[in-house]
Amino acid sequence: MKDNKERIIFHIDVNSAFLSWSAADAMKNGEKLDIRDIPSVIGGDESSRRGVVLAKSNSAKKYGIITGESLFSARKKYPNLKVISPCFPVYEKYSKSMIDLLQEYTPLLQQYSIDECFLDVTNDLRDEPIKMAEAIRERIKTELGFTVNIGISNNKLLAKMASEFNKPDKVNTLYSSEIKEKLWPLSVGELFMVGKKATEKLNKLYIYTIGELANYSAELLKSKFKSYGLMIWEYANGIDTSDVECNTSEMKVISNSTTFAEDISDSESAYKVLRSLSENLSTRLRELNKCCNSISVSIRSSDFKNYSHQKKLINPTDSNRQIITVALQLFDEVWKKEPIRLLGVSLTQLVDEGYYQMSLFEVAQDDKEKALDKAIDSIRKRYGHDIISN
Repeated sequence: MKDNKERIIFHIDVNSAFLSWSAADAMKNGEKLDIRDIPSVIGGDESSRRGVVLAKSNSAKKYGIITGESLFSARKKYPNLKVISPCFPVYEKYSKSMIDLLQEYTPLLQQYSIDECFLDVTNDLRDEPIKMAEAIRERIKTELGFTVNIGISNNKLLAKMASEFNKPDKVNTLYSSEIKEKLWPLSVGELFMVGKKATEKLNKLYIYTIGELANYSAELLKSKFKSYGLMIWEYANGIDTSDVECNTSEMKVISNSTTFAEDISDSESAYKVLRSLSENLSTRLRELNKCCNSISVSIRSSDFKNYSHQKKLINPTDSNRQIITVALQLFDEVWKKEPIRLLGVSLTQLVDEGYYQMSLFEVAQDDKEKALDKAIDSIRKRYGHDIISN
C-alpha cells in the first residue's frame, strides 16, 4: 500500500459513452451529422414500451430526458428525438482503443467499467498532473474521436468524484485539501455509493449535504446503517485506501510517443526524446517484471507520413542502456532527414523476467545493469524522474 499523500490517481470517464462511441463510429464511416449535436439517445427496442434510454446527448438533456427512462416517455418530451440502437461490438472496440492508449502512460491501470478506468501515474508523471491529464484528454478527443472527463486526486474515490465535475470534456482535481471547498457543499446524494433510498434515510437524519454527513457521528451512522454507515462516512471525509489493481488482459506490447508543438529537424533533439521515451518504457517493464524481445521506433513526418523500424533481440531485456541503444540505432537507420512531428518507441513480445538464459559473462553484465537500473528507479521514485538524466 502506497501512502495516499504520495499517490497521483487519474479517473477517466467517457462522456455519454454509448452515444459518443456511436457518433464517433458513424462519422468515421462517412456520416456528416454528429448525433451529439442534436437531441438524440441510445435506446433499446422502440417498438415496445420496455425500451429505455441508455445514453443521451446534451441537447436531449435540455428537454428533461434522463438515462433510464422509457423511450416512450422520452418521445413525449421531444417527439423528433433521434433514437439509435445500441451496438456493443462498437462500444467494445472503442473501449479497447482507449485502454490501449492509456497503457502508453502507465501499466497501473484498472478498468472499472466499459467506459471508465483508474490510472496510478505516481511513478509515471511526465509533467504536472493537470498538464499530463490535459494531454491525455486531448489525445483521446483528437485520435479516437470522443471526449472524456478526467478526475485527479490522491485516491480512487476522490479522483472518481472529481471526474463528475463540470462535464463534458474537462479535467478537475479533488485533493484532500480541496474536500471542504469542492466536496462538502454537494448534495449527499451525489456521493459515490449513496443512492436514492439512502439519500431519503439520511435526509430524515437532517443530513442533506456531504459535509453534514462527514461531520456526523461515525458511531451513530454505524449503529443505524452498520458497515455501510461507516463506509459512506469515510467517503464523505475523502478516506479511501484501495489500490489501483491492474485487471486488463496480459499485455504483449507497451509503447510511448510524443507529438511536438514544433517540428524537430536535428538528430540530437530526436536522441534526447528517444532516450526519455525509452527510459520510461524500461522502468515500466521492470514494474511489470517483464522483458521485451523486440523494439521498434516510429516516426511521423511534418506532412503526416508514418513509418517505423523494428529489431528482434537475441535475448529479452529490460535494460535502460540496451533499449536506448537499440532505439537510437533504429532511428539512425530509418530517419529520412525530414522534419519530425512525432516520435514513438514500442517494446513488444513481452515475456516474464527470468524467462531466458545467457552465458555466464552476460549474466554478470546483466546483474550489474539490473542493480544500476533498480538504484536509478529507486532514486527517481523518491525524488522525481528528472533527478537523473542522460
